[in-house]
Amino acid sequence: MARAATTSDVFNAIAEPQRREILALLRAGERPVNDLAQKLGMSQPGASKHLRVLREVGLVRVRGAGKQRLYGLDARGLRPVHEWTGGFERFWNESFDRLDTYVQDLKQTRQED
Repeated sequence: MARAATTSDVFNAIAEPQRREILALLRAGERPVNDLAQKLGMSQPGASKHLRVLREVGLVRVRGAGKQRLYGLDARGLRPVHEWTGGFERFWNESFDRLDTYVQDLKQTRQED
């Protein structure tokens, strides 16, 4: 089965490490593309391409501020990722509960010895 285009699927869009870095930078607030490009050590056109993909999947919004365009995080677009990863929360909680029980049993055994 062919993968969905990165511009139509949030999972594919965030699979690219530099796009995840952009999202992390935008958590602190809006930034112009030149600032993002500088922080990531890439060209402005390269950063713009990543921002376009993130905008198309609903993870980034843009607004004009004078001559600048400011990009901001729209975390609502991460809902499908959150819902998918949330399915693993029970697994991890149960694993940590088992680990905690094991550690407590070890402590009890050592105290009895």
